[in-house]
Amino acid sequence: MTTTFDIVRFVSKLLSHIAGIALTIMMLLTVADVLLRAGGYPFVGTYEIVSLLLAIVIGFGIPQVTLDKGNVLMEFLLERFSQRGRDVMNTATRVLCIILFAVIGYNLFIVGAGYHATGEVSPTIKIPFYPVVYGVGVCCLLQSFVFIFDIVRIWRGQYE
Repeated sequence: MTTTFDIVRFVSKLLSHIAGIALTIMMLLTVADVLLRAGGYPFVGTYEIVSLLLAIVIGFGIPQVTLDKGNVLMEFLLERFSQRGRDVMNTATRVLCIILFAVIGYNLFIVGAGYHATGEVSPTIKIPFYPVVYGVGVCCLLQSFVFIFDIVRIWRGQYE
């Protein structure tokens, strides 16, 4: 179990770095476009590239944010419960999240297959959509594994 968790942690960290790189590119591209637009030479397809990079930033960053507990928690409700009650509530919410992210990941693979089959690309610079959709789908499935490991840590007393 520890080896599997180490793999999930490593992959999440790697995807988080990719998200950081995508965010940096997004920022640089936007600044360059604004400056060049003022000079009359805008980048063609900036909106499309930034949109696809935003999907990468959000999708690829989610697993690491969960591992780092960087998401918003409603602790003021959980403080009123006993430790066992908190464990049950944390487990229940993670089970729901596992189901949600598994369904989202599965549907993203279906959408990605549809984009791949039809050859759907961005309108201006013809970037294919399916690699980004598949990538975010993989991240959603990875997120389900992160929640599974959260549940294991909750019941081992290692979560908080």
